[in-house]
Amino acid sequence: MAVKMRLTRMGDKKSPFYRVVVIDSHKARDGQYVDLVGTYNPLNEEIKIDVEKAKKWIACGVQPTETVKSLLVRENVIEGKKA
Repeated sequence: MAVKMRLTRMGDKKSPFYRVVVIDSHKARDGQYVDLVGTYNPLNEEIKIDVEKAKKWIACGVQPTETVKSLLVRENVIEGKKA
């Protein structure tokens, strides 16, 4: 089972809100997830991530998508180039 950390979309039309979740990569974007790690609101650039959960999942081998990776770098959960 290939597990990834990615965004799942919530919110209304033209008012996006995302959850950062750990999910099987073969499931649908809004499918059932394994664990909720945090939230991201692009309208006001608000990011809330449970740092301990994120680090635990990354230590277990979960691969974040590019978007989630940039959010994790912004919140200093992982090291990398800041955009």
